[in-house]
Amino acid sequence: MARNYKKEAEYESSPAQVRNRVERNSARREAMAAGQVRKGDGKDIDHIKPLIKGGSNDKSNRRVVSASANRSFARTKTAGMK
Repeated sequence: MARNYKKEAEYESSPAQVRNRVERNSARREAMAAGQVRKGDGKDIDHIKPLIKGGSNDKSNRRVVSASANRSFARTKTAGMK
């Protein structure tokens, strides 16, 4: 199946996706300001309760983990994703 770039662009520019991306980027920016992560260090900001499942962007819901650890667990289908 060929990749549908038009549909992908519509999804990425949807208000919900833009809002989630802004929250993820702000979490990374705050961690960089606090000296917890640096650009290119292989670390991810992990939301303990994911944003898509109602988690917040509060410091109490975030942790710094390695990229491999954050991306290694199996994802399950979540509400709102198709």
